Amino acid sequence: MISRLFRSGAAIGVAASLVIAQTAAAGESVIRDTEIEGDIRTMVTPIWKAAGLEPSSLHVYLVEDKQINSFVAGGQNEFINSGLIMRSETPNQLIGVLAHETGHIAGGHLTRFQEAARNASIEGIIAMVLAAAATVAGRGSGGGGALLGAQGVAERAFMQYSITQEASADHAAMTFLDASGQSARGLLQFFQVLQGEEMLAGIREDPYLRTHPLTAQRIDYVRNHVEHSRFSNVPDSQTNIDLLKRIKVKLDAFVSPPSSILAAYPEKDQSVLARYARAIAYYRIPKLDKALPIIDGLIRDYPNDPYYRELKGQMLFENGRIAEAVQPYEEAVRLAPAAPLLRISLAQVYIESNDPKVNKRAIAYLNDAMRTEDKEAQGWHLLATAYGRDNQIGMAALALAEEGLAAGKKKDAQQQALRAKALLPKNSPGYNRAENIHHEAERIEDSAGGVANVR
Repeated sequence: MISRLFRSGAAIGVAASLVIAQTAAAGESVIRDTEIEGDIRTMVTPIWKAAGLEPSSLHVYLVEDKQINSFVAGGQNEFINSGLIMRSETPNQLIGVLAHETGHIAGGHLTRFQEAARNASIEGIIAMVLAAAATVAGRGSGGGGALLGAQGVAERAFMQYSITQEASADHAAMTFLDASGQSARGLLQFFQVLQGEEMLAGIREDPYLRTHPLTAQRIDYVRNHVEHSRFSNVPDSQTNIDLLKRIKVKLDAFVSPPSSILAAYPEKDQSVLARYARAIAYYRIPKLDKALPIIDGLIRDYPNDPYYRELKGQMLFENGRIAEAVQPYEEAVRLAPAAPLLRISLAQVYIESNDPKVNKRAIAYLNDAMRTEDKEAQGWHLLATAYGRDNQIGMAALALAEEGLAAGKKKDAQQQALRAKALLPKNSPGYNRAENIHHEAERIEDSAGGVANVR
């Protein structure tokens, strides 16, 4: 995981296992967590494969929002509200919803919105979606102030799904579930929950009030499939059941008040998940004298689990014990070598240690991680810092240009790209990439803010 906590683009903390980056609209936040994202990917990968998609090309992002929702945007990116995860009673329910979203990706729905979002930051994508949803909901009353932070993007993109596209995604989801030998019952249960909540709230069913219009016909269609599919009674695997339990406990421990977590998981509960939750709660208070012994015990009992070691590194790093944080982060990367967010976290620890001997190692880890995490602006900023310390000023400028592109900052991206071209050998890979960034930035909506030079 990326070891920083951001709100409204400004760092207010140094390290956090769950990285929370607040968007410009409605205070929604992006949560980045290697373990949770990996566990969700494990559950949904059979669906992606059944859809003919390459799992390594898809990203999963969590949105800190108690409402039940999910959406796809910006290419092959699936966004999941924390509320959807916490309200999922079974893995099959969560998988069913993600199968539906995969149907939108496979069906190429919302092409215009996807193109607009593809050139935005992750936070900007969420702002666009919220703005579009607010615009649709506000049309009945004029919708004058509904554009929020996306300022006009929603009207041009109009991201609302049509009923036809929703039905198509339902059909695709059930095809993918059958092809992977899984039940569609969870998707039906999800629709029934939404329908029940809508009726309780007294909201008139109107497709224009929803980004995902729900109709009785859609529910009947899924119910008919469940009644006839030979996979409808296939139970969740124990692996998926365990993964969802751990996801929900960890997510709850990071977003709920520590006092409520300690009340829910008292000391007498010595189960693994209870110990994990208490370690997170004590770390957040912060009471490191209580958190470290718990996490040390989990590491002792489960030496091959990278995430306990990561959490220990985070605890130490965030409390200024940077030299002590190196070893647990290195061990986490050794145990999970394919996790790019862990590499970014370790690189950050190397950089913050101010040890020239590990600066080149930080550069190598960051270059590797950013191949798949190119939307993580902070990773590019760390790479710019490392290049600057290595006196590779041209490459530092290139990394800052990448940061501007990832953050959706047109002016910064173009200025740093021009600076990189002036410093790098003509027609070198870095020079050519800088030229591409300059062109890509043309499609970004102008935004305020700047990126500092790194020397």
